[in-house]
Amino acid sequence: MPTFVIPPLVKLALGALGAGAIAHWMVNEVRRINAELDRIKAAAVIDPVARQGLPTLRRDPRSGDWRVM
Repeated sequence: MPTFVIPPLVKLALGALGAGAIAHWMVNEVRRINAELDRIKAAAVIDPVARQGLPTLRRDPRSGDWRVM
């Protein structure tokens, strides 16, 4: 059976094409993740008055356990 020979220039071109595809995918993922983090960061800002109405963990002075209060 004859061997299948790929010229070095074709190998280089395929490698460059693959590296470009991976770089494109990575850029899209970084942009997607940063957009999600920015959205979450913007939503994390809560009005201080509304914050008082949310339950928080506080230590019970008698037992020392943490409880939702």
